[in-house]
Amino acid sequence: MNHDACIEAMNDLIKINNDRIEGYKKAIDELQDDEHFDLKTVFSGMVTESQQYKAELQNKIHEYGGSTEEGTTTSGKLYRAWMDVRSAFAVNDRASVLSACEAGEDAAQRAYRSAIEDEEVMEETKVLLRQQKQSLRTSHDKIKALRDTAKA
Repeated sequence: MNHDACIEAMNDLIKINNDRIEGYKKAIDELQDDEHFDLKTVFSGMVTESQQYKAELQNKIHEYGGSTEEGTTTSGKLYRAWMDVRSAFAVNDRASVLSACEAGEDAAQRAYRSAIEDEEVMEETKVLLRQQKQSLRTSHDKIKALRDTAKA
């Protein structure tokens, strides 16, 4: 059993969930008019979802005797994708905002896939990661559908 590899992968995913939380919180803050109330509701749900996944990952890390990391990814595609959310709001275009959110969701999917494909990560850990990835995929598809509707 390689707990170290599992702990490292899960800490990376904690940071990704932190990016997702911060990205959606920024999106909610930028939505000032009632016209986008539906997005605020969706984005709030995504924040709650990532907070739950972060807690699950932290619990598993503690179960393995490791310590959890905080913060967000300060480099890499995911962080940049979420920063694009803020610039998308500058033009106040619903489709642009949702496209930026979808890019962040795509990056989260890639990160989870990478952790699941890591041969050093134990199967027990992969079960949790697959569950979270599938749920995040549902959220991704919801964002994509909203984006497609906004473009129509």
